[in-house]
Amino acid sequence: MDNYKIAVATSDGIVVNQHFGHTNQFYIYEVHNNIFTKSEIRHTEPACISKEHDENAVLRNLKLIEDCRFLLVSRIGAYAQQQAESLGITPFEIPLMVEDALKKAVSFVEVQNLFERNR
Repeated sequence: MDNYKIAVATSDGIVVNQHFGHTNQFYIYEVHNNIFTKSEIRHTEPACISKEHDENAVLRNLKLIEDCRFLLVSRIGAYAQQQAESLGITPFEIPLMVEDALKKAVSFVEVQNLFERNR
């Protein structure tokens, strides 16, 4: 089974309610055998102020979560999305309850694995 981490942009640990560039923390969940548990909170500095983004801050924040396979956010800009993908992090805009968003990410992995086994 897959073991991996998911970073969630949330202000309260209840709802995926933060834009990547505005978040000041990521809740990190570890997934083992399709079961997720919160392992830590990683603090960041927002990369966007007003409508401008600091590319160095975007990269710093992504480096902070580069051990994560997925990034769950309410919104993410094109630049941050491209940079995340270049680090092997798949971002999802999924403004749901954290638990529901995590279940969808785990289901996504299960479907991916199913297709890989059937190749």
